[in-house]
Amino acid sequence: MITLNPNGFLRYPGTYRELDCYKKSVVLYDMTYWYITRYLQASDRTFGQMQQAARSGKQNIVEGLEDYITSRDTGLHLVNVARGSLQELREDYEDQLRIRSLVRWTKGHERYDGMLAYCRKHDQSEDYARYYEQWDVETMCNTALTLIHQVDRGLMKILAAMEEDFLANGGVREQMTAARKQQRGF
Repeated sequence: MITLNPNGFLRYPGTYRELDCYKKSVVLYDMTYWYITRYLQASDRTFGQMQQAARSGKQNIVEGLEDYITSRDTGLHLVNVARGSLQELREDYEDQLRIRSLVRWTKGHERYDGMLAYCRKHDQSEDYARYYEQWDVETMCNTALTLIHQVDRGLMKILAAMEEDFLANGGVREQMTAARKQQRGF
């Protein structure tokens, strides 16, 4: 197995599988798949849009963090694509509430604090899947919206760390040139 030189220019940001925002993006994908197959018609354009937005959010976290090793620019771009996809999914869930005349839970709503606490504590699909049959559309949409917000906050922290890394260390090409010069004694 190849290990990266801790003093070299290839820096691995760590395994994405351990990140809360990634774990919750998996929950979002699974929850969205369950939601669309239960509440939408496969022929409805929203069906495919929601599925692809949830998938893109999750997959671009993976690709962005992996690509960051050799391209800071690509890594930053793909993590931001993940954010954009999840914002699209947020809009779809908000649309689902609006077109069904359901309530968006915000601070002050009787169920908001409990849902928020649950979502903060749980990041595994099994933690949510056991409730799918019990939850109504309003509960499912509000839970998904809360998870989207939490994933977005995590992605913003990752982007801020990437920005800080870039400002401190530059891009991979700059680091490659510096490493080569150092190796040659320049």
